[in-house]
Amino acid sequence: MNRPTPFAAELRRLRQNAMLIRDGLRRSRQEPFPIVIIGAGFGGVGMGIALKEAGLEDFTILERGDDVGGTWRDNTYPGCACDVPSHLYSYSFALNPNWTRAYSPWNEIRDYIRDCAERWDIMRHIRFGTAVEEAWFDETQALWHLRTSAGEEHTARVVVSAVGGLVNPKIPDLEGRDDFAGPAFHTARWRHDVDLRGKRVAVVGTGASAIQVVPSIAPEVGHLTVFQRTPPWIMPKPDRAFTELEKALNRHVPGLMRLRRTGIYLATEAIGTGIVWNNPVNQMLETIARRHIEQEIPDPELRRKLTPDFRLGCKRLLFSSEYYPVFLRDNVELVTAPAKRVTKTGITDSEGTHRRFDVIVWATGFSLDIARAPFPIRGLGGRTLDEAWANGAQAWKGVAIHGFPNWFTIMGPNTGPGHTSVLVYSEAQIHHILGAIRYLRRTGARFLQVRADAQQRYNDELQRRLPNTNWNAGCTSWYLGADGQNLTLFPGYAGEYVLRTRQFWPFAYDIAS
Repeated sequence: MNRPTPFAAELRRLRQNAMLIRDGLRRSRQEPFPIVIIGAGFGGVGMGIALKEAGLEDFTILERGDDVGGTWRDNTYPGCACDVPSHLYSYSFALNPNWTRAYSPWNEIRDYIRDCAERWDIMRHIRFGTAVEEAWFDETQALWHLRTSAGEEHTARVVVSAVGGLVNPKIPDLEGRDDFAGPAFHTARWRHDVDLRGKRVAVVGTGASAIQVVPSIAPEVGHLTVFQRTPPWIMPKPDRAFTELEKALNRHVPGLMRLRRTGIYLATEAIGTGIVWNNPVNQMLETIARRHIEQEIPDPELRRKLTPDFRLGCKRLLFSSEYYPVFLRDNVELVTAPAKRVTKTGITDSEGTHRRFDVIVWATGFSLDIARAPFPIRGLGGRTLDEAWANGAQAWKGVAIHGFPNWFTIMGPNTGPGHTSVLVYSEAQIHHILGAIRYLRRTGARFLQVRADAQQRYNDELQRRLPNTNWNAGCTSWYLGADGQNLTLFPGYAGEYVLRTRQFWPFAYDIAS
């Protein structure tokens, strides 16, 4: 007996979907279509704005915090700022002529998100102080049920998870960590009630937050000790204040801000050539970074301690023009023996040296939550997301997950940028999700589920490409899981991701009528 060809099977599937759509159209388009968005950061607010612009008002945003902003609400440590230029680190549809600096401080970004939420009347859709604790899909009703920390249950035809990946602070599980008698806190939970003036302060970690907070607090503390496990590659940061004339030109010259944004985007894509792959651009960037160290650190031994021994791009590339000079201060010490044990009075390093401190600051990053469920989520057949991701997190274009119909993610697996603004990626995802919602409403379909074969082909392609990137060059970074898989970053240019993701195509989905 002849088996149908793949083309014939695909044609039959398309015909079946067409029949389901026709049947769906017979149902009333006026039936309720509630949507729940989880999280009120850039992703969640942006999704709400997209729904508003599409004339869809029946949505609720569930936010566990007390304000919008996400990362930029929670991170308020001294020196906290973005390392992507301001004109690119903003919505493409809401360009801001009033940025005060080339790289925005945290409070300006938070205020920008809040302003956008107010301008588009998003605030009234948000339930603050409401964390989602569990979600499950009812196939009979084609509804998602979400139970919250407030004891409420919300139902939704579509759920958009915009919880973000770098949300929960990670503090190393050191022996005696809870024995310290003084204040000890993470940079993402900064204690503004703790006066650091004249104090002996330890900063553990030398990542993105550390290179900002260390120069900011060094002038006021009595003595500052920085515990470094691995030195990062750091490029000079071309930050400066914008003049009033520049801001006036932004407001009044048509197209100027758009031109600036486009120029910055193209520049980040060009730099990304060297951050993502090992090539002459990578070598040029590493040369610039080495010269930066040489110019700022005259002492050869200190320079050696601050120079990485891995390829640029393997870990996150950082930007600062203030970090290296701080180690020339008399009250700042660099310790390259990792912190091993915390005592009541201080920290003992791996070489057995104990130092006394009044305050400990953990600049140790976040628990990476992109590759696991943020709370129990049960899809078709009661299967949990953690079960579906037992062998590694997978999603189709980082947006849709097989077995979890009408559930979409913003910044899901393998959608992180290694070189440019995260908003370039998340806006493409928002457009894709909006297309799926419009399709559901237009056709009357009960739900959409991305096909397993489409999801598998897409992720197989990503995993074939990732070993050729700098991220898999041999260093240890938060990009990689315990098994060495990179489930975090997209192995290519942002432009490629946008072109592949922005448009919703139903052919990759099975449609239930």
